Amino acid sequence: MLHKLFHGAQTDRTPLLIAHGLYGSARNWGAIAKRLSDTRAVTAVDMRNHGDSPWYDAHDYPDMAADLADAIDATSDVIGHSMGGKAAMVLALTRPERVRRLVVADIAPVTYTHTQSHMIAAMRQVDLSRVESRRDADAQLAAFVEDPSVRAFLLQSLDVKAQRWRLNLDALEAEMPKIMSFPDVAGSFDAPTLFLSGAESDYVQREHRDGIKALFPNARFAKIPGAGHWLHAEKPREFEAAVRAFLDA
Repeated sequence: MLHKLFHGAQTDRTPLLIAHGLYGSARNWGAIAKRLSDTRAVTAVDMRNHGDSPWYDAHDYPDMAADLADAIDATSDVIGHSMGGKAAMVLALTRPERVRRLVVADIAPVTYTHTQSHMIAAMRQVDLSRVESRRDADAQLAAFVEDPSVRAFLLQSLDVKAQRWRLNLDALEAEMPKIMSFPDVAGSFDAPTLFLSGAESDYVQREHRDGIKALFPNARFAKIPGAGHWLHAEKPREFEAAVRAFLDA
């Protein structure tokens, strides 16, 4: 069972489930989840092999979609970012009765050719026995990850006191080809779906739209100016406004 963080109280509005991306956690979504919980119950989960959720050898989208289905008590609206967006798409395609509206944040149902394994290699270079603070870890990680915002994101998954990563690095590395891919899923999800992207990101391209429409006939597309792949962190207010308008339509 996935670890959950709950925000707000149950109302007459459809509850909301949030699924984070690779190397993320439910805590990354705390501010947005808290603001969206002013009108509905919001649950953010740690995906398998992340945060405080169980570790497994398998890390594929059918399993992640099944995890999300188990985390839903009733039909829900769902937001998924990146890896979480792919898991949310598979959830909607395989269990459409569980999802009322779907927001897919900066990802498409396609196989990507890049890999994120270099981040795992960088995290493994940190000598955790010499880490007494996040600053210590950041100093070591800087030799391998130049961008301070990316380092800060990765370090949110470091348990300094326990001197361990809250990420199953072995499983994530072994399953990286599955994470970068998208499974062959039959059927379609006919309910309203918003593909919300960062205008400066290249994850969702115009040539992806025919494939998206085949799986999500009622898909609509929007971009947040000035945002990249981590659009919810870079432009949180704009992201919240777009999501709120879509869910409340």
